[in-house]
Amino acid sequence: MANGYAHATAKGRATRERFLQAAAELVAKKGAAGMSLDDVRARTGASRSQLYHYFEDRDDLIRAVIGVTTDAVIDAQGDLLDHLDSWAGIDRWFDSHVQVQLERHAAGGCPIGSLVGQLAEHDAAARAAIAAGFERWEAHLRDGLTRMKTRGKLREDADPAALATATMASLQGGLLLTQVRRDPRQLRIALNAARANLRLAAA
Repeated sequence: MANGYAHATAKGRATRERFLQAAAELVAKKGAAGMSLDDVRARTGASRSQLYHYFEDRDDLIRAVIGVTTDAVIDAQGDLLDHLDSWAGIDRWFDSHVQVQLERHAAGGCPIGSLVGQLAEHDAAARAAIAAGFERWEAHLRDGLTRMKTRGKLREDADPAALATATMASLQGGLLLTQVRRDPRQLRIALNAARANLRLAAA
């Protein structure tokens, strides 16, 4: 019985993940407003009852997509996020974001940020989920800066939380301008300003 239950649970997780992946792809392609449960059914071959077994409704699925999108953004940065406790590590992190935009020819913007305009003003739960996604991302930098302060690399009056928020604001703004201007230099300019701001807090 236990093995059968474990198999069913694993199968259930795989099925839910399949629905989520399909929904995330549709949101990326058509936008949150353009994604319907029928679209997900058509892409996965699932029945309506199967979808409702895993998600209460379309809004529940959208909120789950936000979580999956956040996971993808964080996972794509790999161990770079583990080394944001040095100037070299922060520089590598900045460079990696610019490199991604070069490879994408400045198209697409930030996957999490792109959901803000679509959902934040119309769905309070979705807005909270997006905010939580940004918090998860920003926490890596905040924790790294906190470690730098502990080691004496930042001034005693430095505020790691405020510095992390300011840096994320520069990152998001740079990504937005890069997307609309199709110019990765916009992100480089924004991140250079973020680095200068961080260096002002150096011990």
